[in-house]
Amino acid sequence: MAETVIVVPDFSSFITHTPDGGHRLGLLVGGMRCASCAFMIEHLLAKEPNVEARVNVTEKRLALSWKGNSGRFKELLKPVLEHGYTLAVGDEAKNSDEQKKEERFLLLCLAVAGFATGNIMLLSVGLWSSDETTMGFATRDVMHWISAMIALPAVLFAGQPFFKSAWNVLSKGHTNMDVPISLAVVLSSAMSIVQTGNHAEHAYFDSGVMLLFFLLIGRYLDIRARGKARSAAHDLLLMMSGEATVLRNGLQERIPVKDISEGMTLLVAAGEKIMADGSVVSGVSEADTALLTGETLPQSLQPGASVFAGMINLSAPITVKVSGARNETLLSEIIHLMEKAEQGQAKYVRLADKIARAYTPFVHFMALASFLGWLFIMQAGWTHALLIAISVLIITCPCALGLAVPVVQVLASNFLFRKGVLVKSADALERMASVDTILFDKTGTLTLGHPALTNGSYVDRHILQKAASLARYSKHPLARALVEYNTQPLFELDAQEIVGQGLEATLNGNLWRLGQGAFCHAPKIADDAMEIWFQENTNPPQRFVFEDELRPDAISVITALKKQGYHIAMFSGDREAVAKHIGSVLHIDDARGGMNPKAKHDALQELIKSGHKVLYVGDGLNDAAALSAATVSMSPSTAMDITQNAASMVFQGSRLQPVLAALCVAKKSNALVKQNFILALAYNILAVPLAVMGYVTPLIAALAMSSSSILVILNALRLHQLKIRD
Repeated sequence: MAETVIVVPDFSSFITHTPDGGHRLGLLVGGMRCASCAFMIEHLLAKEPNVEARVNVTEKRLALSWKGNSGRFKELLKPVLEHGYTLAVGDEAKNSDEQKKEERFLLLCLAVAGFATGNIMLLSVGLWSSDETTMGFATRDVMHWISAMIALPAVLFAGQPFFKSAWNVLSKGHTNMDVPISLAVVLSSAMSIVQTGNHAEHAYFDSGVMLLFFLLIGRYLDIRARGKARSAAHDLLLMMSGEATVLRNGLQERIPVKDISEGMTLLVAAGEKIMADGSVVSGVSEADTALLTGETLPQSLQPGASVFAGMINLSAPITVKVSGARNETLLSEIIHLMEKAEQGQAKYVRLADKIARAYTPFVHFMALASFLGWLFIMQAGWTHALLIAISVLIITCPCALGLAVPVVQVLASNFLFRKGVLVKSADALERMASVDTILFDKTGTLTLGHPALTNGSYVDRHILQKAASLARYSKHPLARALVEYNTQPLFELDAQEIVGQGLEATLNGNLWRLGQGAFCHAPKIADDAMEIWFQENTNPPQRFVFEDELRPDAISVITALKKQGYHIAMFSGDREAVAKHIGSVLHIDDARGGMNPKAKHDALQELIKSGHKVLYVGDGLNDAAALSAATVSMSPSTAMDITQNAASMVFQGSRLQPVLAALCVAKKSNALVKQNFILALAYNILAVPLAVMGYVTPLIAALAMSSSSILVILNALRLHQLKIRD
């Protein structure tokens, strides 16, 4: 036989290089079905020195990093291709379409299996309630053949997800839980045809289709949960797509963002996003940094100031000397941290898969031992021995075990959805139940994220009207808050913006100014309150003070969490003084300010390394890496899409109570999962010996397996008895 030659495609043009001399390559993996495939691929690549490989099961993406020759990827990827997987350059749209196609196919299989199960069970009821004397041999045979005509096409179609998976692993010398399932279904169907052809009293078509129906329910729930977990890193990359303006020899040129390189000079217009890290060369402006730092107020930009990809230039055009582009920006570092953290959470899936891999040989051994024991020791004949072996395969089907977690997750997710919490990650509740520390971001999380005027009632109404009339011409958040507070008619003005200082306008010969204290000739006040000033001509200026509003139930929720024994802390990108003030109001002792995304991520990792299980609640892009790295994470629905995608759960409304509800439901659902595992284990301890001893037919095995599943579901329904105080 000619040896198959494996040719690794040339991915060299898609390699990116890291500052430490390493190389990275991102690829989509075809033919990967479960966590065991990811484990195998990583195991194959980890054999090589100076190689790091991470496989995202949900997105079916391989992130490969290595050192040495950049062309070494051909040697590294060859074993992966030899195991039957395919590799391609990432086409996210195509990958998403394939996942939706797979989900639709599973739903169709589930419908076919359900239809066949219902119809065959109607015939089976007639067979069970009569004997051959009442029914007659011919009638019984006809009903068996009708069952066969319904069951066999249904098994061939609806069993494909299991048959393909089983064949795939068997052809490579491995095994998984789909192998005994496929064996049980195929053998019970083949045995039933033999029994029907021999005019036997019993056939077991109902067993096979019923088994498929219940298993497909679990498989469909699983893929639905995975489908919701979209790639946050992918969305981040999309944010930085498009073009930028480069200055070359005094001329402007629009180039794709991917072509920006170190040393270029970018021209960033007012209102435009900065596409690379660098420093301001010329121009004075302000930048919205909330995306990266969570800072409430715009940051002043002067020549020499550092800027980062993702900031928005607000006031006036600036030129920026690029120091880091594409994979060398702060934004890329956030993406890298998110991908690394996402892979860490997959360990839960791997643990479950390890258990499944250990269980599969046990099932095969029990079935084979039963067949051989009854054939050679008990001298029962091959037909009877095979029936017992099939019964063992069916009765040991881990259906109840497989439903123990998903059914609780689905019910708990629906319960929380009615409470305003969307659970995005399949194992989020499991991780939430283990939490002992809760970290909050400040702006937009503990607070509503927009400043409100606090001293408006003490200000003369005419001054307030004039200041608001001027503020309407600014997009500054404090100016918008001032306009929102005012209820009086506004004057039409010809306002001018003085970059970096404020606004001014003249009406009826009077000069009005609104902005920074120095711009309005105001005295310096030694506090850290958010403020803007208004001055008319040379009159004494008026100070307007603002404060970010707390969520209405923030104090009561923090108090309740502390009473339950959780350690509470606050990480904020806002100024240290502002963070300390909010911390004192909420009685949070560990309140830290001035933290950039990496500082938040690193501090959180230190807590996790010291053994804590951490819930992170945040809403900004500066929280994205920490949200991904935390044991579990939550984000308000007012957060950016990118942040919501990184979080395990998203809550709605202006209140913080959903955080409390999610923790309560997680503890209850975790207890129900443990009870379900005990029920499933008790079922196997009781049922398996009976099947091995020959007291169980394939039909009774299928019914017993189904009953154990129903028992698990009924136990999970007890979640509805949970009372959560609003």
